[in-house]
Amino acid sequence: MNDLTAYAIRRIFQSVFIVLAVTILLFAIMHMMPGDPIQLIDSPRLDEATTAKLRARWGLDKPPVVQYLYWLLNVLKGDLGRSITNGQSVSVLLAARLPATLHITLTALLLQYLVAVPLGLMAGYHQGSVFDRLAVSVTSVLRAIPYFWLGILLIIVFAVSFRLLPVSGYRGFQSLILPVLTLTLPALADTLRLTRSEVLEVLREKHVTTAVAKGLRPQMVLLRHVLRNALVPVTVMFFLSVPWLIGGSVIVETIFAWPGTGRLLWKAISAQDYPVVQGIILLITLLTVISTTIGDILTGLLDPRIRAELGGRVA
Repeated sequence: MNDLTAYAIRRIFQSVFIVLAVTILLFAIMHMMPGDPIQLIDSPRLDEATTAKLRARWGLDKPPVVQYLYWLLNVLKGDLGRSITNGQSVSVLLAARLPATLHITLTALLLQYLVAVPLGLMAGYHQGSVFDRLAVSVTSVLRAIPYFWLGILLIIVFAVSFRLLPVSGYRGFQSLILPVLTLTLPALADTLRLTRSEVLEVLREKHVTTAVAKGLRPQMVLLRHVLRNALVPVTVMFFLSVPWLIGGSVIVETIFAWPGTGRLLWKAISAQDYPVVQGIILLITLLTVISTTIGDILTGLLDPRIRAELGGRVA
């Protein structure tokens, strides 16, 4: 077994414990929230007998530790439970809402890298130029803008003032533009700056200096020597960006009334619908852990220096 394989196996085992820790913490937080989901769902005027019957039906009469163990055993069987608010299967709710969330997050992720990598490459290669200074200034502003503020600003400009795009909901391609832009622009800034810094670092390496001294065309140097090496951390960051976009989608979907898991999560938290909240957070945790694990493994796979360092750690 080589060092990278041993490291990958260790990361997978660590991921399992991370998922368990997140679910335990979530379960504890949900049960510390004030209020009773049964009273929120039905009526504050329910008599004690009816309330007790409903609590027993949903397993809320058992201690939190027992509730968690029952939930975990059911999850291992593929059963995420049923929503307290409407009685629907959580798995069915997630299956219905997940495509909408993936629609905006994956579109935002692809757009982010298709735009940011070429711009970062140009900014780094032409360091100090007007384009480089403009790119750095714009990305500094974009990084400081929160999702909710950017989303509201885009609504005011493009939906309210100019009436070019719909405010909320899903009514075709036009409805996709504002949510995707809200997710893409702040993340695009980080990717562009990372690409630029990596290009600057690679340009200072000896093999690039030698290629320039041999008289190779700038385009050849950029594509053959600079881009290939600079894209290693950018490729890894592609997978590490997924958790940030998924987290941002909760805010974005709420602002634009997008029919995805983020908006469902917000409604479930408001109604203290434990099974739905736990199911969505479990899904988000799994996607986050999988993407970060792939990113870590790719780091060792693509970069020989890190692979050598991993060998020392594993040993």
